[in-house]
Amino acid sequence: MKRVAAFLILVALSVASSIPATAQRENTRIGENGREARKAAKQNKKAVKKAARQQRKAMKQDQKAQRKAARQQQRRTK
Repeated sequence: MKRVAAFLILVALSVASSIPATAQRENTRIGENGREARKAAKQNKKAVKKAARQQRKAMKQDQKAQRKAARQQQRRTK
């Protein structure tokens, strides 16, 4: 009987330890969800700004290449 109880406790502990930490934090304090939402929004905003900056840089390089090609074309036709 004691062995069965010990085995059941061991199984329960192993199952509890296999649950991810995020699933165990369901009962968070009031305000933590808001803080996490603000943090996620900030990370998203940062990623969007970085992507926009890279896109602007690529457009600028493309325009520069087009201007250079146009100048070379004008020199060839002279």
